[in-house]
Amino acid sequence: MVDAILGKKIGMTQTFDDSGTAIPVTAISAGPCVILGFTEKNIRLGYEDIEEKDVKKPQLGMFKKLNIVPKRIIREIRKISKDQEIKIGDQVRADIFKKGDFVDVVGVSIGKGFQGGMKRWNWSGSPKTHGSMSHRRPGSSGSSADPSRVFKGHHLPGHMGNKRTTVQNLKVIKVDLQNNILLVKGQTPGYTNSLLVIGRAKKKQNILQ
Repeated sequence: MVDAILGKKIGMTQTFDDSGTAIPVTAISAGPCVILGFTEKNIRLGYEDIEEKDVKKPQLGMFKKLNIVPKRIIREIRKISKDQEIKIGDQVRADIFKKGDFVDVVGVSIGKGFQGGMKRWNWSGSPKTHGSMSHRRPGSSGSSADPSRVFKGHHLPGHMGNKRTTVQNLKVIKVDLQNNILLVKGQTPGYTNSLLVIGRAKKKQNILQ
């Protein structure tokens, strides 16, 4: 049994539980994916059909050899259970999850460009009264005469976002198998139509056991 699937972020909305409480959810177009190959620990998934003319020749030869429609996105995942046999060409659909499951969602966060320390690291800022002329600046970052350098990892202004990010333990609120859509509680990394890897939660399972 495959424990992860590829998908794309549709956007955020809200749904309601039986008591009428609003639940913020992210809608994800999850799969269908096709298995292109696997090893003892890894499994290669293909997602989203693409025309043959848009595929590089080496990859096109691989797809023809497997007799599978070319896929735009190919990713390897390390989440595979050994309790069920799988074979090349099998489809992975949203029904690998069910309502109430917990998932980890991996994606690339939205890039925010170069940002100052207050936005990037949530600095409180300098005084805004009594003649202070430095409100949002980093200020002194040296370490006196010894060691007279800035330590690695020191929080400073810089590029913010556009990094691989994992949001853990998101609860599956609904699985729409007909439209291949997952509704998960909370927000996921990335912008609309960004690629996501949705896998079974690791830490939450340990907590429940």
